[in-house]
Amino acid sequence: MNKEKKIEILRDILKIRTINSNEEEVAIYLKELLKEYGIESEIVNYSPSRSSLVADLKKGQGRTLGISGHMDVVDIEDENKWTYPPFAAEIVDGKIYARGAVDMKAGLAALVIAMIEIKEEDLDFNGKIRLLATVGEEIGMYGSKDLYEKGYADELDGVLIAEPTSKKSAVYSQKGSILYEIIAHGRAAHSSMPEEGINALELLVDYINLANKEFGKIFSKGENKVLGKSLNAHTVINGGGQINSIPEKVVMKANARIVPEVPGEVFLKTVNDCIEKINSQSEGHLELNVIQDLPAVESAKDNDLIKAIEEVNKEVKAMPTTGATDAANFSRVGKKIDLAVYGPGEPRLAHTIDENLPVDEYLEYIEACKQIILKYLK
Repeated sequence: MNKEKKIEILRDILKIRTINSNEEEVAIYLKELLKEYGIESEIVNYSPSRSSLVADLKKGQGRTLGISGHMDVVDIEDENKWTYPPFAAEIVDGKIYARGAVDMKAGLAALVIAMIEIKEEDLDFNGKIRLLATVGEEIGMYGSKDLYEKGYADELDGVLIAEPTSKKSAVYSQKGSILYEIIAHGRAAHSSMPEEGINALELLVDYINLANKEFGKIFSKGENKVLGKSLNAHTVINGGGQINSIPEKVVMKANARIVPEVPGEVFLKTVNDCIEKINSQSEGHLELNVIQDLPAVESAKDNDLIKAIEEVNKEVKAMPTTGATDAANFSRVGKKIDLAVYGPGEPRLAHTIDENLPVDEYLEYIEACKQIILKYLK
């Protein structure tokens, strides 16, 4: 495949609006592309207009390597703030500007092209390459969870996630991630007579003060040698309708990053215990809604996939991360898998205005990815 075709593929999928939805259009595009080169694939429906894609390339009886990227991108608050339209995929001074250029359609396109070129060049490997292109990674990691539950991860011995890590690092372990919201139910009243109501906002203030103390206790008891301590951040509060009315309902959202020493069930029990204590002291009540509950992923710093990356890129540094990726779901298979998160782009540019990626870095990653796959499946 020539350079121009590789760039065209990336630009094509960047132009498809997949803001937390509509991934099926990208899945169909990639399916047709793979078919053009003799690789069959399967559309795996998650919900209307949201479908993941799975494709296999096999040679020999060796192990199975999953190569994975997500097709969704995050929202854009104000497109007018962008220098170039976020879905035009314009190339300026050697950089491609688009939402998803870094996070992570460049990584996904590179994986697909690497798979195609391994087939086209009839390169030797022993085992199976399984492409797993997912929906809904940014909010909920719905696609990887769906693929895991449907058995597509069962065979995996390793998984390469092409999230952006620049050329400098490759991730081998990651914290778990719990996204949750706490809904406070009170009773409305005029602010001149607050005693007639139940202030939902103040219920949440009481909860936050209590929960922060309890989190400090459990987090201090469990520190991972690689990943460090668990942490929690209360991030969003929505509620109230008018400045002179006692708020009847307020919703707070939060995100915890979890290490194995403080597993999700321990953290969520602490949340529930705090809720029960507040509820026992008030006429109003709090309720918990868990949006996402992903475990930590631990893999050896010198696992075979990391070794393959280090052979290809002598400058790369293996490291853990507090971030979460689709690997959290793919690793649920009940056995240790070789994990590597390694992809093109500067992570600091993900989700930003004027998100951009050097075209040469994208092209270089395709070649690197081919070599990584071949070394792992030798």
